[in-house]
Amino acid sequence: MKMLRPALLASALVLPFAPAMAQEVMTPEDVARIENTGTVAVSKDGTQIAYTRVHYPDVTMGEDDGGGMQQLFVADGPMQARAFLPEDMSVSGIDYSPDGSMITFLYSASGDDRGVWGIPTNGGSHRKLAGVEDARVSSYAFSPNGDMIYMLVSAAPDETRDDERAAGFDAVVYEEEARLNRLFVATAGTDDIDAEPREVTVPGYVDSFQIAPNGQWALITSAPTPLVDDSYTSKRAHILDLATGSLLAIETPGKLGDLEISPDGSQLSMIAAVDENDPADTTLHLVDTATGAYRALNAGAPEAAVDAEWMSDGRLAVVVHVGAQSVLRFYSDDGDMLREIDPDGLILTSLEQGGNRLTVEANAPSHPNELFLYSSNGFERWTDHNPWLANIAMGTQRTFTFTARDGQEIEGVLTEPVGGIPAGGAPLIMDVHGGPEAHDSNGWTTNYSGPGQVAAGQGYAVFQPNYRGSTGYGTSFSKQHQGNYTDPEFVDLVDAKYALVEAGIADPDRVGITGGSYGGYATGWSSTYYSEEFAAGVMFVGISNQISKVGTGDIPMEMYLVHALEWPWENWQRWLEISPIYYADRADTPLLIMHGDSDPRVSPTQSTELYRNIRIRRPDTPLRLVFYPGEGHGNARAASRYDYNVRMMEWFDTYLMTGDRDAALPAPRPALNLGSED
Repeated sequence: MKMLRPALLASALVLPFAPAMAQEVMTPEDVARIENTGTVAVSKDGTQIAYTRVHYPDVTMGEDDGGGMQQLFVADGPMQARAFLPEDMSVSGIDYSPDGSMITFLYSASGDDRGVWGIPTNGGSHRKLAGVEDARVSSYAFSPNGDMIYMLVSAAPDETRDDERAAGFDAVVYEEEARLNRLFVATAGTDDIDAEPREVTVPGYVDSFQIAPNGQWALITSAPTPLVDDSYTSKRAHILDLATGSLLAIETPGKLGDLEISPDGSQLSMIAAVDENDPADTTLHLVDTATGAYRALNAGAPEAAVDAEWMSDGRLAVVVHVGAQSVLRFYSDDGDMLREIDPDGLILTSLEQGGNRLTVEANAPSHPNELFLYSSNGFERWTDHNPWLANIAMGTQRTFTFTARDGQEIEGVLTEPVGGIPAGGAPLIMDVHGGPEAHDSNGWTTNYSGPGQVAAGQGYAVFQPNYRGSTGYGTSFSKQHQGNYTDPEFVDLVDAKYALVEAGIADPDRVGITGGSYGGYATGWSSTYYSEEFAAGVMFVGISNQISKVGTGDIPMEMYLVHALEWPWENWQRWLEISPIYYADRADTPLLIMHGDSDPRVSPTQSTELYRNIRIRRPDTPLRLVFYPGEGHGNARAASRYDYNVRMMEWFDTYLMTGDRDAALPAPRPALNLGSED
């Protein structure tokens, strides 16, 4: 179980599957019903795959609103997947027991805290295997022989504090009341649940762990506090001796990602940053578990390691994203590269193995994540959770590369309108990813906040630029934006527009922009500073004032180390001049701003600031601000996600498709297509 993403150059063409007689184009209602695979576990002999099917309530068909659900499925062969638990049982943390007799998972029955459950692989009733009273289990692992279950659980109940809240004294002391997780071990392998599991002492805020093959030590990751900023900048790995409690720290300097224990326990694979200023954990390392010493295998390469998995024979399998594409790579246990496989248009996202058989999750321009089994014959598809996509006409999708004004090559993913590019160019939506330490791949690109094939079906082209600061092109590329907010990173967006216009793809008067988080910052900047370049904008959970962002968000140290490299008080004026509010007087771009009202990462006041500044300084500019109650840094509920998609497309239809910046505002409430299950 894993520990708990304007000169033209030749572009690679990837054609999505679409039937010759496709009758429909994708709609927001289609987006609301998309399913994909989630967490994956492979049986010890490799013959069976357990996984979760991730889906949201289909509010367009009258289902009750709610968050994402994960239903347990089992696949015994290609296209032989079947539900293994009822649809209303949402589970996580799936695995197989050491003897292979049970599929195990985390689940909370009605009125119970989340604990470890299991269901026999040959069928039968599910039952609870372990838990800790009045605590929620977040992850677990079996000892190698299966006689013990280790559980990472929530902090102990504070009855005094509960009594105070019940009496109305519910004041919260900011950043001081978070409490640490605990680690327990319970006896397993009997019909009775261990009523008194034993606590194991762990350092700081532990958020994940694995048990070594010999059962004598655990690999844990921990941070000094539960604060998000610490999880980004200060999380470190430790080897915990389960008998003595002694710790061996693995002293990595920056962000920490996936870690896996080799079959013989002598080393770890570790995906991590190369220094404290590295924006992302994308470099693959090997770690000696006896000493904690580590060495990088692909430092400086123009790529990003995404996930790793040790094979039973000692080889290390790694998913590597190279720009907008992906490869599967195998290393020896000495770190020598053995083989690299091109997955032929698939974007690989995760790996699991059993019986030396490798299961991958992958998506493509024609479908979201599904399961594939890799062998010497290639990638064999095992699941298809959206067969109806075969009846959807999709726009051609391909990579597009251009040269920015300073000579830097920039790649992105281009989706053409269904039916192709019209003469004079298409209306184009630039969909800018967040981070910026992330990247868009040439795979499935459509989601509730990403216009993708919904826009293509309505005649838009969509371009997703991997601008400077993005991952997938090496650490030096991702560092190019550091200490230089907006330039060159957002200059790349304007140069992308010029290149797409020159190529005859985009209509120069109908280029719009959207994005969330850092992509929201890009949208706010492009709708103010670069307003003359963009005909419409949809900004989501975005930054508008870099000074107040430091004081109101929950990741100031992360912003300092891997983005700004300075604090606002070192140059107040400069920080004002990299804030969209400073250029509100230029705002002629019709702008729709949307934000969760409980966002801890980018305070919703960031959206209010931009709205208020534009409203006062440019009162004639079409402008709207929408808050989603209870939502955070991204929408988690099905209704909020569907509403967002409808509003986004309605805004672009009003201002971008027409090219009319002076069009009247759409009605405040979008035309939602709500049906009934009956």
